[in-house]
Amino acid sequence: MQLQALTFLIVGLTFVIYVGIAFWARANSTEDFYVAGGEIHPIANGMATAADWMSAASFISMAGLIAFLGYGGSVFLMGWTGGYVLLALLLAPYLRKHGSFTVPHFISDRYYSKTARLVAVLCLIIASVTYVIGQMKGIGVAFSRFLEVDYDQGLMVGMVIVFIYAVMGGMKGITYTQIAQYVIMIIAYTIPAIFISFMLTGNPIPQLGLGSTTEDGTYLLDKLDKIVVDLGFNEYTTRARLSHFNMFFYTLSLMIGTAGLPHVIMRFFTVPSVKAARLSAGWALLFIAILYTTAPAVAAMARLNFMTTIDQPNKASNLSYASRPSWFENWEKTGLLKFEDKNNDGLIQYNGYESNEMIKVDRDIMVLANPEIAGLPNWVIALVAAGGLAAALSTAAGLLLAISSAISHDLLKGVFRPNISEKDELKASRVSMAASIAVAGYFGFNPPDFAAGTVALAFGLAASSIFPVLMMGIFSKKMNKEGAIAGMLAGIGVTLLYVFQHKGIMFIKSTSFLGKMEPNWFLGIEPNAFGAIGAIVNFIVAYVVSRRSDPTPDEIKEMVERIRLP
Repeated sequence: MQLQALTFLIVGLTFVIYVGIAFWARANSTEDFYVAGGEIHPIANGMATAADWMSAASFISMAGLIAFLGYGGSVFLMGWTGGYVLLALLLAPYLRKHGSFTVPHFISDRYYSKTARLVAVLCLIIASVTYVIGQMKGIGVAFSRFLEVDYDQGLMVGMVIVFIYAVMGGMKGITYTQIAQYVIMIIAYTIPAIFISFMLTGNPIPQLGLGSTTEDGTYLLDKLDKIVVDLGFNEYTTRARLSHFNMFFYTLSLMIGTAGLPHVIMRFFTVPSVKAARLSAGWALLFIAILYTTAPAVAAMARLNFMTTIDQPNKASNLSYASRPSWFENWEKTGLLKFEDKNNDGLIQYNGYESNEMIKVDRDIMVLANPEIAGLPNWVIALVAAGGLAAALSTAAGLLLAISSAISHDLLKGVFRPNISEKDELKASRVSMAASIAVAGYFGFNPPDFAAGTVALAFGLAASSIFPVLMMGIFSKKMNKEGAIAGMLAGIGVTLLYVFQHKGIMFIKSTSFLGKMEPNWFLGIEPNAFGAIGAIVNFIVAYVVSRRSDPTPDEIKEMVERIRLP
């Protein structure tokens, strides 16, 4: 069967499954919509959490970034996995014990203030919408290639699919859909990796293949280092991301931002008990580890295949543009791969010099293009397409639910209309989710960065606003409402100011007044990594303000003690 027909068949079947689950598990109550009735098995929830976690940034973009950044790309591996451990150990069990299934609800209870709840909703929406933009970038990339349409059309199709199953099913529909998506996603990620690892090194285990020798007896990473250096690029295995100082803050920003993400925290309320939440966290870590330990191998092998296919040390052996393979043409159609014949010789020069003729190689295409470049069977390529779409759709749905619950449950019911009926609250949840899809889609047409880069911005915003106030709420009895409110506003304020002055207000590049100029970076820290600085500002401001205002009431101190008990 032809690749296009096979892709439509496999991707179409997965869509039928997703939509079918949405109708089967459609939410008829707010409890179903927000927490799936609280009856999900820990293993099932662990699998759904892993799918929620492994977004377009993880599946599509992370390996692509590592492929081009090498050692410098390890910040994503360290930051995201470390952050999940922080979340599972330091936050999730305590929040689950308290019983407030949304982050703003917990903040309202802990800091005895509707104003704190409002500020938390604002911070959550800003971080989550930015995160969804990254997922929309991944959706657009995957749909555009495999439906053979341009990026904008691909994004529109993806928005419709997300709308159907997320708005219909709520958390109940999303949970069971994500279980199916995890299975599809992990099969799609590991099977090509096994094939390619065996082809390059003779070792079918990608994690071991990364450290194995190729057929000429050279270690794979040594071979890759030599090729990229010979062609004028930075060495793969040693190059830091700008600086080790910047890498530290980038990793820290991703870690604490990860721990503060509301859509993952909500997952621990879908299980029946605190014990089940802890078990669920352990299972999720196991499921996540399968992909995250495979990603470095996928990245290195994708970069090696890509480089050796296009450019060779012997110029005469370079790929001819006239005889370029079908995968090259297909990605050109999306606009994510562009070639300009600068010397009119008909051969493609891809290097790190001014003579480079590959004027655009979008990093987000590497994972999806890798099976095609390696010449794997069509069914494997089609499976990767389904996996990439599953990754983007699963996280987008979870984030949209977090946004809609913040608007309907925390903002509408918690502040403005406390007596709203369950029916009206459910309707408000669905309307707010639809509006969120529209907003995220709008920004998805002009994303501020690669999918993983955009997600990093979202993590930075969560790190600077939500994580500190949750940590202080659980582990400090002295932190009061004034300190929490001031800290959140200061943290997200300084982070947004820094990000916007470099990337444009609301990510509109024409409004950027400092651009990406490294001399204008604070201590050499790039905007995507600034969330860690914002978190430090949050902690300091919260501490100072809390010491200059009324102490925390005794009943709140007692509540914190109860939460801490095992």
